[in-house]
Amino acid sequence: MDIWTQLGGLFLGAVPTAILFILLVIAYAFLVKQPLERTLAERRARTSGAVEQARGAIAAAEAETSAYEEKLRIARAEILALREEQLKRLNEERELVLAGTRKHAQEHVRAAKLEIERSTAVAREQIEHAAAQLGEQIVRALLPSGKTFAEAGR
Repeated sequence: MDIWTQLGGLFLGAVPTAILFILLVIAYAFLVKQPLERTLAERRARTSGAVEQARGAIAAAEAETSAYEEKLRIARAEILALREEQLKRLNEERELVLAGTRKHAQEHVRAAKLEIERSTAVAREQIEHAAAQLGEQIVRALLPSGKTFAEAGR
């Protein structure tokens, strides 16, 4: 029984240590562990919140970028359409000017042809008249006594 009394004495001596250990564990849980877990949870929430906020900002920026690109694509298409319309209008104006110029040139050519025909007719008449006079002069020069060709043939 001596062992039992020794064990009982050791047990009675260990009780205050065990009580102090349990109190230390409880104090640790309240004073250190709970505030540390709260702080870590808060930090995790802030970090994940910031990460989620950053992901949201990236998604919003991508959406704005795609919207900007779409607007840019639409603006380019409008500019190309306006440019094509302007080129078409300029080509039509050029064709009108060319048609007017052609018409004016054709009228000018027609008037020049008429003038040439009139000049040719006048020159022909003058040549025929001059030829008749020259013929008369030749006949007078060849026939004696000043008879005309018509009189000499009788």
